[in-house]
Amino acid sequence: MAEAKKIPQRSEVPVEYTWNTADIYPSDEAWEKDFEEVQAQLPVLAGYAGRLGESAQTLYDYLDQSIKISDRVLTLARYACLRQDEDTRVGKYQAMAGKGAALWVELTSATAFDTPELLRLSPETLERFYAEKPELSLYRRFFTVLQDKKEHILSNAEEKLLAAAGEMADAPDTIFSKFTGADLTFPDAVDKEGNHLPLSNATYVTYEMSEDRELRRSAYEKMYDTLGGFRNTAAALLDAEAKKRRFFSAARRYESPLAAAVASNRVPPEVYRNLVDTVNANLDKLHRYVRLRKKLLGVDELHMYDVYAPMVSGASKVIPFGEAKSTVYDALAPMGEEYRAIIKEGLDHRWIDVYENAGKRSGGYMSDTPAAHPYILLNHKDDLESMFTLAHELGHALHSYLSARAQPAVYRDYVIFVAEVASTCNEALLMEYLLSKTTDKTERAWLLNHFLEQFKGTLYRQTMFAEFELRMGELNAQGTPLTAELLCAEYKALNAKYFGPDMVTDDRIALEWARIPHFYYNYYVYQYATGYSAAIALSRRILREGEPAVKDMLGFLSGGCSKDPIDLLRGAGVDMTSPKPVQDALDLFGSLIDEMETLTLD
Repeated sequence: MAEAKKIPQRSEVPVEYTWNTADIYPSDEAWEKDFEEVQAQLPVLAGYAGRLGESAQTLYDYLDQSIKISDRVLTLARYACLRQDEDTRVGKYQAMAGKGAALWVELTSATAFDTPELLRLSPETLERFYAEKPELSLYRRFFTVLQDKKEHILSNAEEKLLAAAGEMADAPDTIFSKFTGADLTFPDAVDKEGNHLPLSNATYVTYEMSEDRELRRSAYEKMYDTLGGFRNTAAALLDAEAKKRRFFSAARRYESPLAAAVASNRVPPEVYRNLVDTVNANLDKLHRYVRLRKKLLGVDELHMYDVYAPMVSGASKVIPFGEAKSTVYDALAPMGEEYRAIIKEGLDHRWIDVYENAGKRSGGYMSDTPAAHPYILLNHKDDLESMFTLAHELGHALHSYLSARAQPAVYRDYVIFVAEVASTCNEALLMEYLLSKTTDKTERAWLLNHFLEQFKGTLYRQTMFAEFELRMGELNAQGTPLTAELLCAEYKALNAKYFGPDMVTDDRIALEWARIPHFYYNYYVYQYATGYSAAIALSRRILREGEPAVKDMLGFLSGGCSKDPIDLLRGAGVDMTSPKPVQDALDLFGSLIDEMETLTLD
């Protein structure tokens, strides 16, 4: 057996593969100095309490100072978190991250008065203030968005009561996280050679992608057999989550928990329902995919533990980071030279922390920092998945960079509804580029396998989750307790509907709801599917139309939250209030299945 590759210490990683946090603060001492200065300014903001309506100048000064100080607090917190994530074992950076988080709480406390006071400003007062202080007109949209929430803002006493209930209301998610992350343990999975392998929520995903079917089956059975022993606890947590949503949405006078959730992003509820309805009308394509998977795996029965195994083997290859960088850069040529110049700046000037080291945070993310450029954390594995992760995180980075460059600070941050669009568009352009460069049938099938998995995992699976969440809310609204028996029956029926007759839907998969953390994220998951659909539509328009489409895309990426997300996407050529973007993406999925069948079954 080959010796496992040694994970280096942080000090052993070549500097060119690490991010340069000196672009934020030249030293930790500079961070400490800025921390003290910012902390001393918080009482200045608190001193505006009760004064925001006294004059246009006072209002302008408060808004200007609060945004500037908030940016400095965010910069302090982001720097500390970046340093902590380099090696999570280092106590110094754990302490700095804790101080950064505590400072944010201090800021929130110091400015807690502002929303109620701002809401008390009448439209007539604001118009007078705009005339007296023209610079205040910058905040017109800010006040419009705020005023739209007015009917859902309660009295000071009621708001204080709801705020006090907030920590208690987080209990379902907190308990679920502790239960699944710390207390829940599983028996070892066993591979085809009889080797015992440790099973956890993290390793489960890896095992389910293995070509070793015995390992997949063993991990699947032991995962859900263990969860089955706690089904009533898991159901009680989801029932509590549903009751919490109903309580808070009713308290704030929303017609439903779904309406309350989508309102936070200024998205109409029909976008959610359009997604579910359109995907349901195209389940025949997922059923075709399942039949193809069954044929390519050569199994008599296809089980849910076969869903993530590669349908094509023998084409994987090593992709070093240098090759991944150049490939992604070339693949994004359709986005134009302005876009690629920013990409090159990030690739060449250490915006990215590339490889794993001992103690480094797992996974990958992009962190935007007001005082500097975006930063990207990777744990690059020199494979295809890692190259797509690089493209994905660069999409996030460019979205943040362009919005920050084009928008004033008050409109810089885009809402979560559009957060996955740029990143997924980059991935789609990379896939189209790779497909255009290969003539080898096996390699093309390998790439198509990856593309199909993205559709299945993002557009279909996340919509299935969204539909389950919708059903959970409907049952709760009817006063129906969410028992383990009911949740299992609902989930099993939904799974059978989505995966179709060629998939064995057993009693174990009926328990999958018990391990999905996203069911505590308040109608969040639908945005993965809508974002993916929008990204596919945008990437195809860019490849089809060229410069006009790129111009519109750059306008969207530069928009921040200067308009509602639906309007920003509409400006880029995608109307998410229509079923069309989702339908077009599903039609592409169908054509990819056609090609995959031609490549692998002929």
